[in-house]
Amino acid sequence: MSSIFSKIVAGEIPCHKIAEDDHFLAFLDIFPLVKGHTLVIPKKEVDYIFDLDGDVLSGILNFSKPVAKAIESVIPCERIGVTVIGLEVPHAHVHLIPINSVGDMNFMKPKLKLEQEELTQIAEKIRTAI
Repeated sequence: MSSIFSKIVAGEIPCHKIAEDDHFLAFLDIFPLVKGHTLVIPKKEVDYIFDLDGDVLSGILNFSKPVAKAIESVIPCERIGVTVIGLEVPHAHVHLIPINSVGDMNFMKPKLKLEQEELTQIAEKIRTAI
């Protein structure tokens, strides 16, 4: 059974795309902790990040770097926090989260409910900054 992320990769579910290449996709989290919260996934569906081939595991961070720099340039923050939890969707992924303190990465906090138009605008700003 395909994960929601595989359906996004296949174009079956829309997303607010930030960046894409042959192996990876970055898109805004639609239930973000903060504005600019972005997910980076390998296009190949693998549940657990440490089950990824070594090249894919290192590649996800290399792909994430310019995305993180772009987020940081358009979303006011101290830096971009990186986290991997891996329980919420059975498809390896990295969270890139604009943070000013470690508390900004607390996944127990209520998620933001942003309008689609605002997500579209945020994605465009980040894409433009890459």
